[in-house]
Amino acid sequence: MRPFAYASPRTADEIIALLTPGSAGADGASRPLAGGTDLLTLMKADVATPSRLVDIKRAGLPKGIEETPPGLVVGGLTTLAQIETHPAVRARYPALAEATAVAATAQLRNVATVAGNLLQRPRCWYFRNPRIACWLKGGDHCPARDGENQLHAILGGGPCHAVHPSDVAPALVALDADARLRGPGGERTVPVEGLFAAPEGGRRRETLVGSDELLLALRLPPADGSRSTYLKSMDRKVWAFALAGVAARLRLDGRRVAEARIVLGGVAPVPWRAHEAERALEGAEAGPAAWDRAANAALTGAAPLRHNAYKLPLARALVRRALESLAT
Repeated sequence: MRPFAYASPRTADEIIALLTPGSAGADGASRPLAGGTDLLTLMKADVATPSRLVDIKRAGLPKGIEETPPGLVVGGLTTLAQIETHPAVRARYPALAEATAVAATAQLRNVATVAGNLLQRPRCWYFRNPRIACWLKGGDHCPARDGENQLHAILGGGPCHAVHPSDVAPALVALDADARLRGPGGERTVPVEGLFAAPEGGRRRETLVGSDELLLALRLPPADGSRSTYLKSMDRKVWAFALAGVAARLRLDGRRVAEARIVLGGVAPVPWRAHEAERALEGAEAGPAAWDRAANAALTGAAPLRHNAYKLPLARALVRRALESLAT
């Protein structure tokens, strides 16, 4: 690990000043530090080399979970363990409780923050290897395209084929959550889905969050009678990243699907909203025929690589299981 400076500001404005290139005292190479479960591993691997870490835990940023009339507010510094065990989350937003429960180990969930989980970098072995200049780190090609790509994208891949590693992100997208961000220009609120965009051209990152912005809080709208779940397939029983995952939410009107959200994880560079599957479900009669149509539609446009075509039947099976569980 390379040497770095350390700062522990006491206000959000001080944090943003330290993170903003060109502002007083800023050097453009500062990184915020909360749980550090991803950043510190990147630094130890010499993939991330910030000259300064800005500890954001002592500045009074939002932390914890609050029930409000517009919905459930989750502070960005809330740990995954706090979300997993919160009674309101478990009762009204089960997809989020289930996603946090299968994210990493119990020890990490007690440290990792929800903001850090959403903004973590890919777990691609080429990206994490400091000796390989993959496209995402400024190289001219993605070595996974023709290399060891068992865990890589089957949807939305290229020029980078790494998958987004968060379990929590698909659940929040399926639940129509919003994110509140703060940067030098003030605060803005965007759908959680809008935080993510596949890397391209001059933006070799998976999010649209600025390096000088803080993810302050998340808001989940009232559950309005809908049901949700998150399912995940791993290469071992626990404590692994998703080979494929699905967050699903249904609102039924009798036996008709009034509203549907299907979001895949582990199969694309971003949480993958399966719009075709949602359209196949809405207005359909709940049952095996509808689940089959949706499962097939969820993989529309899939382009598996040499070693990861197994993700197609795996993801379809997860979609069917999720929908069946929500309608019983």
